[in-house]
Amino acid sequence: MQIPERYQVNTSSFSFYWTEGPGVELLHKLQEKPLLSDADQFIPLLYQHDSCCDMLVEHLHLKIGFSKGQQLLKDALAGKSIEAAYESLLTDFINSLDLAPSWLDWTKIEEGIGLSQRSGLSGLIVLRDYVLMGGYESSAINKPLIFTGALKKGAVKRLTETVSFWVDITGNNALKKGNIGIEAILLTRCIHSYARLNIIKHGHWQVEKWGIPLNTWDMLATNLGFSLVYLTGLKLMKFNVLKSEIEGLFHLWKYIGTLLGIPLQLLPDSEEQAIKALYYWTMTQKEGDHDSLALAQALMEEPVKAAYPTTKWKRKLMREIHLYYNHYLLGSYSCSLLGLKKTIVGKIAYINILKNKRSNRIINDLLWRKQHINKGRKVHEEVKQIYLKYN
Repeated sequence: MQIPERYQVNTSSFSFYWTEGPGVELLHKLQEKPLLSDADQFIPLLYQHDSCCDMLVEHLHLKIGFSKGQQLLKDALAGKSIEAAYESLLTDFINSLDLAPSWLDWTKIEEGIGLSQRSGLSGLIVLRDYVLMGGYESSAINKPLIFTGALKKGAVKRLTETVSFWVDITGNNALKKGNIGIEAILLTRCIHSYARLNIIKHGHWQVEKWGIPLNTWDMLATNLGFSLVYLTGLKLMKFNVLKSEIEGLFHLWKYIGTLLGIPLQLLPDSEEQAIKALYYWTMTQKEGDHDSLALAQALMEEPVKAAYPTTKWKRKLMREIHLYYNHYLLGSYSCSLLGLKKTIVGKIAYINILKNKRSNRIINDLLWRKQHINKGRKVHEEVKQIYLKYN
């Protein structure tokens, strides 16, 4: 079995996470600590990819252009007539999707969406300052970003795309057939395939070092970021979370994961399964490198380079606030590895954490929870519009 250079036992960032950080509490939820040697079974996933969507993109997007390919997919999903030359190609792809699998539970989906919406501004902070920034601690998973010019395009653009995607898929009924969430997921899936095919096409990618770009195991890790790591971040932000919400969150991302092309058998049903999956992936990651530092610095400076807030001093204040959350959520050890400086001014952000701690005491009140779901969703939509308007 070929083993890429990236597959190494981690002794720095992620190792610290499981021995000194939030991972300690996560491991306590398992009956026994996972054996690291068991991670070897996932090595083939570093060479596995979404061949179904790759076929669509290769014969559509790469032939007629990315924008036109995406538009044709949108039209096909909306039931509009398609040019005869591409009709069967799009029909075959759409027919390969199972939008209503037998295991799908819409009550659980709604619970997961409800938690996502209830998270409000704190949920977006967790996604940005914990999930996204923390992911830079792995050098390998970030390589496709470098090869597709993420640094040149800037962190503002990537954040705008990520926020739009997440807000679109966590809307009410967003994941019902014909709605915006399904469209957002499938368009994103095509972006992944388009990036993978172009990276390989240009010939500088080293499979023996990094595996296939945007491979199946890294896609699973990204899914875990939006589910388990996101959940862990919310708890660090003093959110109380109901058991039904936790089950719903993992069910939600299991469904989203299948639509993104991740094999069903890999996607966790529970927090315990997710913890094991995250442990195997993180503990076999090569530590961050100079690209990791560059991506982290770009994200750190994103508030200053953004067009909102409209005054420079407010943008600088936003940078300090996000730096505080980086240190609060990731810890000083990880922030040091990523070159993220400490902040004094940003400590005012702790007020938001205290507000979460106080308000979450009445989580079992159905009326309270409904009000906060509606309030949080409104915040998400407002933030999305700010990103789209100013960036």
